[in-house]
Amino acid sequence: MKPPVFVLGAPRSGTTLLYHMLLSSGQFAIYMSETHVFNLVGPRFGNLAHEANRRKLLDVWLRSFQFKRSGLNPERFAATIMKDCRSEGEFLRIFMEQIAEQQGLDCWAECTPEHLLYLKQIKLALPDAKIIHIIRDGRDVALSEIRQGWIQPLPWDRAQRLSVSGLYWEWLVRKGREDGRRIAPDYMEVRFEELVRNPRAVLPGISSFIGQTLDYETMLKNAVGTVRVPNTSFAKDFENKGFDPVARWKNELAPEELRALESAIGPLLVELGYPLTSENGKDRSRGDYTVMRLRACYPIYFSSKLWLKSNTPLRRLTGAALLQENL
Repeated sequence: MKPPVFVLGAPRSGTTLLYHMLLSSGQFAIYMSETHVFNLVGPRFGNLAHEANRRKLLDVWLRSFQFKRSGLNPERFAATIMKDCRSEGEFLRIFMEQIAEQQGLDCWAECTPEHLLYLKQIKLALPDAKIIHIIRDGRDVALSEIRQGWIQPLPWDRAQRLSVSGLYWEWLVRKGREDGRRIAPDYMEVRFEELVRNPRAVLPGISSFIGQTLDYETMLKNAVGTVRVPNTSFAKDFENKGFDPVARWKNELAPEELRALESAIGPLLVELGYPLTSENGKDRSRGDYTVMRLRACYPIYFSSKLWLKSNTPLRRLTGAALLQENL
């Protein structure tokens, strides 16, 4: 098998689009789902070196949406897991390699966005893995997230949903970039806007990084998933105006919403080269108590939730609730 490729990023950043572009190339095993192995399976089932934990995992996984999408033989898969699997990384490798072998291919990719938080675990389990971090303008990400209702603020911050969604994007991107620098040269960043607007210019860099030739014309000919039909939170706009997911915030956000959002995430937007609107200079937010409180509290809140899920007995309950929802 060739090195696996992980396409990761904050939710609504274009991970699915780039993943489906890889699948459309004809070189990667086609698997149309996120696996959630590191963010849900690991916390929920604990140390898979224990036979009892592997059996509990299989009892859930073989009935899951994820497994049904694989087309694998359950008896063969279960037997291999019981014999050879001792960690969540080995579980993912066995699962995806069997899918690739079944399709006569020697490469697979994975695209659970939240796996961006688990780069250390991924590289320990799969040392040859290549990580592609796709980054999108946080204003578009926050706007799309609140359409989906994914990020829930604390009860007293319900009026700040847009800013909290933006801060979740900032927290994920900063952590992904920080951890990514530690695993260079197996880490690469791709800008969503460049990928959408000029894929032929972006794909050669990705090809060089993963060691495989990606041809855009082949992708269009063999279009899979969102390469064929865009995955958008703005379906009505897509029907009426066509697919243009870049800088939607310019038309969708009221001036006051934009001011609040840019005040919350402006530093990272500027760092990444996304210009702020002229009336929202970087210094404007310094005296805003609400912005200062949100920026101080939510990174700690998000990090605490991740730590609790990964390092305490609560991980079993958290993982169980999320698995119930995702599997």
